[in-house]
Amino acid sequence: MPRNCAGFVRNYGAHGTMFQRSLTILLLAVLVACAPLPSGPGAGTISMPSPNFDQRHANFIILHQTSNDSAQQALATLTDPLRKVSAHYLIGRDGTLFQLVDEASRAWHAGESWWGGSTDLNSASIGIELDNTGDEPFAEAQILALLALLDDLGARYRIPAANILGHGDVAPGRKVDPSRWFPWERLARRGFGLWCDIPAPAAPSGFDALLGLQALGYDISAPAAARSAFRRHFAGSDDAAEFTSSEKALLQCLVRQKASRTSPALKSPVAQ
Repeated sequence: MPRNCAGFVRNYGAHGTMFQRSLTILLLAVLVACAPLPSGPGAGTISMPSPNFDQRHANFIILHQTSNDSAQQALATLTDPLRKVSAHYLIGRDGTLFQLVDEASRAWHAGESWWGGSTDLNSASIGIELDNTGDEPFAEAQILALLALLDDLGARYRIPAANILGHGDVAPGRKVDPSRWFPWERLARRGFGLWCDIPAPAAPSGFDALLGLQALGYDISAPAAARSAFRRHFAGSDDAAEFTSSEKALLQCLVRQKASRTSPALKSPVAQ
């Protein structure tokens, strides 16, 4: 109970029975007035607080690279109030795990982002930074620590495999991390992400690659950027050229894999 309301109850709640009924009504009015109200439109809204709620749980994991030379440099950036950037976790090259933001809180790591219609990935995700310059392979100790963290997060949040993504996936053209050095296939074989072996079965002649990227989740407003992000994740390349027939086959395989793991209603984008 707020302190000012508690004082009112203590000072006036013990008066004689003559005024008991009126005091009871008055006390109830004071307590209701002092109770915190949920945020909302305000004027003209009838507030009826319900006890039926809990904290939001993440449904995505977004992986990043720091592009710094050391974890200390990354920590300085991620904890600087003037930089306004953070993540829930940072993993050093040696496997040291730092927690920077509580999982129930909204860390500032994805920025302007889009995936499958979601436009605010910060509000729905856990952000993990990896200490890496972007021009080097990711250290073994670091990947082992990441896999252990993903095991823990997966057990607690039941995040779909298709929702474990890179920053470059949700912000194509603006971000390119983690780099082409990141071992996406290794994570997928542990159940963290999608993966198809190549060569994949050929896509039908009517398969629309742009719609395929959209069905997978990519923002296709800039097609070249979406193709580059796809290749970085699934082919270890930053090329933005039009897809080859083998890449269309890979894309179709991934779309079907996502459909089988998430929503049976999702169809492969084959032209009618």
